[in-house]
Amino acid sequence: MKAVTLIEGRGVPLGRSDVDTDQIIPSGWLKRVERTGFGRGLFSEWRDDPQFVLNQSAYQGATILLAGPRFGTGSSREHAVWALMDYGFEAVIAPSFGDIFRNNSSKQGLVTVQLPAEDVDEIAQMVTRDPALLLVIDVEGLNVEVPALGWHRTFVLDPMTRERLLNGWDDIGLTLRHVDEIDRYEATTNAPTLAGRFDHDGHVVA
Repeated sequence: MKAVTLIEGRGVPLGRSDVDTDQIIPSGWLKRVERTGFGRGLFSEWRDDPQFVLNQSAYQGATILLAGPRFGTGSSREHAVWALMDYGFEAVIAPSFGDIFRNNSSKQGLVTVQLPAEDVDEIAQMVTRDPALLLVIDVEGLNVEVPALGWHRTFVLDPMTRERLLNGWDDIGLTLRHVDEIDRYEATTNAPTLAGRFDHDGHVVA
């Protein structure tokens, strides 16, 4: 995944709490074998309503979702994160998140910013009044700002999640940090592998 240090973009006030992963990406979309294209299914059951916020032209192209408490509860499907990112969202700001959703987000590069409910409501009101308002999320400094209004808050990320985002480390990237150690181990061990058991010279042994 790509490194994430600073996000600058407009916000979308979702205005709903307890949004679970089935509402983010309905189960019918899970039949896809590709990892792309899920953006079309994002909140698809709600998008049938012409008044739904994502259907409003003022919020087209926005990259920061403002959600209610307990966003992303429900199943462990990674597709919920894929759908949000494929649609164009780079971050979600909410008072709380489903634990599995937040963990999946950290592995894909979607920034989850947890702020008190009153702060999220305040940002949502700002954005509702002015959809063109610029929001800034500083992952390195752990700050959220609305520069035009002088609004500023700090947030918390666990150190490993912050390092993942700043360095662009998905699970494979984390493993590749230890590639030299892995190579040394594989060169000196005769432990079983999928291809069989090898001696120190790399020859297969019974």
